[in-house]
Formats: sequence, structure tokens, C-alpha cells
Amino acid sequence: MAGALTTTLMFLGAAGTVTGSKYLVTVGARRILVDAGMFQGEKKWRLKNWEEFPVDPASISDVILTHAHMDHVGYLPALARNGFDGPVWCTPGTRELAEIVMRDAAKLQELEAQDANERGYSKHSPALPLYTTADVEDLLPQFVALEYDTDFELTGDERPGFTPDADQTVTIRLSRAGHILGSASVNLWTPTATVLFSGDLGRHDHPVLRPRDIPLGAPTVLIESTYGDREHPEPDTLPHEGFADVIRRTIERGGSVVVPAFAIDRTEVVLKTISDLERDGRIPDVPVFVDSPMGVRALRVYQSQPDELRPDLRPEDFLAIPDLTAVESPEDSKRLTAPNGHRPAVIISSSGMATGGRVLHHLETLLPDARNAVVLTGYQGVGTRGRQLSEGAEQVKINGRYVPVRAEVYHDREFSVHADGSDLLDWLAELRPRPATVYCVHGEADSAAALAARIQRELHLNAVVPRHGEVVVVDAGTAAQAAIKAPAPSPEHGEPAPQRSRSRAARVAADPVNGSAPRYRLVTGRSDADFERRVNEALEEGYQLQGPPSLAFDGDELIVAQPLIAPPRLG
Repeated sequence: MAGALTTTLMFLGAAGTVTGSKYLVTVGARRILVDAGMFQGEKKWRLKNWEEFPVDPASISDVILTHAHMDHVGYLPALARNGFDGPVWCTPGTRELAEIVMRDAAKLQELEAQDANERGYSKHSPALPLYTTADVEDLLPQFVALEYDTDFELTGDERPGFTPDADQTVTIRLSRAGHILGSASVNLWTPTATVLFSGDLGRHDHPVLRPRDIPLGAPTVLIESTYGDREHPEPDTLPHEGFADVIRRTIERGGSVVVPAFAIDRTEVVLKTISDLERDGRIPDVPVFVDSPMGVRALRVYQSQPDELRPDLRPEDFLAIPDLTAVESPEDSKRLTAPNGHRPAVIISSSGMATGGRVLHHLETLLPDARNAVVLTGYQGVGTRGRQLSEGAEQVKINGRYVPVRAEVYHDREFSVHADGSDLLDWLAELRPRPATVYCVHGEADSAAALAARIQRELHLNAVVPRHGEVVVVDAGTAAQAAIKAPAPSPEHGEPAPQRSRSRAARVAADPVNGSAPRYRLVTGRSDADFERRVNEALEEGYQLQGPPSLAFDGDELIVAQPLIAPPRLG
């Protein structure tokens, strides 16, 4: 009667830290990795990028990506280099942006390794990149783009040489997360479990993108906690007045403003903001340089998907700046801030936390001069140069040398597109059915702990801060019972369930679920007869089997458990 199949979840990244997102779902013998991010920031985490992966990458059947930031996709080429050859599932926007991000990351690693070897500031001889541009090119054919709001069955037959097991079929659904273009929350169903991964969530009102959607709830939810312990400041006066003030004063004193900005989303938002400030006469028409080839390519992707933009935004609005220049060559980049060779300007350059990229040589030149300014535009991870500047460092180490900080440093927190504490609770509170267990991930320890405490206090849900490397069982027998007691969905959630797709988006019959989010029931029995009677009664009520039966432990003994699912009653 009881099967041995079980579903577990292993936290391989973004647990105890805000970077390196990796969550390994194991159902039977099948392994699915949600996100494959690179660790950034503190050295103790960065070193993990070079450690042997906890499981054989060749044993992973699928990777699912929530979005295209480095801390979610940056490790993927290394994973493929070491044996992963399965499909990478994501939205079309994520596929296009991830290609840009990974190519740029590989090129930067190759250049940094070359520079370290030539200048002798690495402890390793020779210094090597984690992966190469060739590794990225080999990986790209594995990407498969999926639509939002549609169920897809991942049977396993998409992987070369992999023999699918019908008992280990996984179904996923991607919903808009409103963080960057293509970002998604991921519903994942196995025969024994239902899990929701929030991904990185955007604020309730994104400056350039359509707002986030509310996905179906699940007994087990992973929620990001980047800003779980704080609220974004509401401007006392006009939006981004601090940014505007820095530009006005810096240009007046003959200096330049360097804006470290992530190439993906942040560069687009900064450009839109400068365009608005100039249009409203709040700053002079200053020369603006986008010194990020990756940022320019990402901007083109944003402009190519107008349906994902806010309805009041046109693709050309990003470029409504009279004196705007895209800097392509490294030589032109260096000339921007060469001694006695530049004029007052605003320079937007990656990376956003000043961990690498062209922004480093701009900082190296501009930081020692008090006429200049640095404007930080979002979250700055622990151990990054951006964090050091934000906290008032008097010197930072760049390319093996300490550079004095005399330039003005301003941190404009209005630019953040991460949900704050209240945004996160609002998203969680709207989930139907209500979660049984919430894991607070993707946040520094204090932030994750604060969010977990707030979830328990205000939403009365079980909230946990997982440890790096921890494994938990997420079978329905361990979580779904609490979901059964969830209140009925409110009328505003009464939308039909999306159509269902199989394998590589091959359509099959639509789900028989109509109305709002489904209801869960967990039927148990201490004898075969009792168990069969209760299951049959549930089936007569309209419930359907959700995978095979499994074993549940009630504290004293093992009992048989059968998860079921049904649509809410209409009318």
C-alpha cells in the first residue's frame, strides 16, 4: 500500500547568506536544481564556488531558473562543465538575459585571471577562471523557454540518455515575480509534495515592469528575505531627490558621478530616472555614459519585450536623454576617467556592488578626488566594495592596491527593486492555500531571522531559517495537513487554472480544476480497510489523487497517507 517514494529539499545556497541560490529537490532517484547561482561577497562564501559540488552534476536531471542575476545563474556553466547535461527551464526573458550575463561573467573571469597572472597579485599560480566563454557556449543549447502561468510536466524524456520514471514526473508553473525582466516564482509539484519558490520578489510597484502576480500557494514555501528586516524609505520630497542633489552639486564643482549599477534591470531603471529628472528640470542636461556593454545589450532585451513593461512606459523612454553615449571598447572606457582627460559627466557602469567590471577602474581614478561622487543604487552584499563604501570606508582595495576614498558617497535606496519586509508579508498573506511551513532564504542571517519572526507573529505560520547544506522532507505527510485547514480563497482569486502542458510545451488536456486555487486534503488510515474507505469517500466528494500514497510519522508510529487535490466549490 505504501510506496517508498519521498521528496526532499536541500539548501545548497542562499541559506545563511544572500547569494549563491541553489535548492536541490530530490524525488526518488531524480534530482532537480532550482537556480544555480554563484556565491559573491564574503570570501568564505566565494570559496564555495570552487568546492566540489555536493552531488554529481551529471545526476541532476533538470535546472529551473527564477531569473538571470549572477547569484541565481552564475554557477550554471561550471555545473555543466562538470557533467550536467539536462534542460534548463526558464522564461524567455530569463533565457535572453542569462545568455548575456553568463557570457559577460566568463569573459570577466578570463580577463581577471590574465591580469592577475601578469601583475602577480593572485595567490594562485596560475590564476584560472571558474569557467570560460567556451563553457558558456556549450551550455546555451540546453535552455528551454516556457510561458508564464502554464503548467509543464517535466517527464525526464528531454534529457539525452535519461530513462524517465513515471513515478518521478515533476510539474512546474512560472508566475511573474516583478523583480527583473523574466523573473518568476516557481510552483513545483512532485508525486508526493508541493513546493513554491518565491525567487526574488519585486516591490508592489516596479518602476519599469509589470507588477508581480500572486502564484498558487503550497504547503511548503521558500521566500526570499533580502530586505526582510527593513522597509524601503518613502521619499519625504520628490522621488530620488538625493540622487538629483548629488548630480547637481558634483557637476557644479567640476566632478563626475559614477553609478555602479547591475547591468540587468538596474541600468534600465537608472536611465529612466535620469531621463525623468532631466525632463522635469531637476538636473541639468549632463553627458551620460553607459559604460557597460552588458547593460546596453540588456537594455535592448527590455526594449524588445514591450508587453512585459509597465503600460505607461514605451521602449524609447529609456533613451530620452539628450546627451547619452554607449561606451563599447575598453580603450574608450578608460579614456572616460583618464587623468585630465575627462569632463564632468554621469557614468553608469557595472558591477552594481563594485565586485568587478569596468566600474573598478573608474572608482580607482575617481575615488581619491573630493570633487567626484559615487552613487550606490541598491543592495550591497557583505564583503563587497559597495558595502564598504556604503558603510563609510576610508579606503578600498582595487586590483591589489588600496585606494583612498575622498569622493562623496551616497546610497540611494529608492532604486531597490527587492520587496521589503511588508511587501514580502503581503505576498505571503495572499497565497491560497496558506503555507504550512515557510523557509526564509536569500538573506543575511539577521534579515532572514527577522522575517521569520515577523511571519510567525503576524501571519501565525511556521517559519524557519534553514542552514546551509540542510536537508528537509517536504512530502505532503509533513506539510499538507496545515494547508487543509486554510481558509477558503477569497473571490478575487477566482480565476480558472491555466492549461497544462507536457514535456517541451506539448499541449495536453486542460486541468479539470476551475475556480480559484485548489484545496488539499491528506487522508490517513491505520489499517488498509480504514485507509481505502476514507480515500473512496474523498474521491466521491470530487477530490483527485495527488501522486501515490506515502508514509507519514505521527510521533508514535508510521501511518499510510494519501494526498488529494480538488477545486474549490463554485458559487
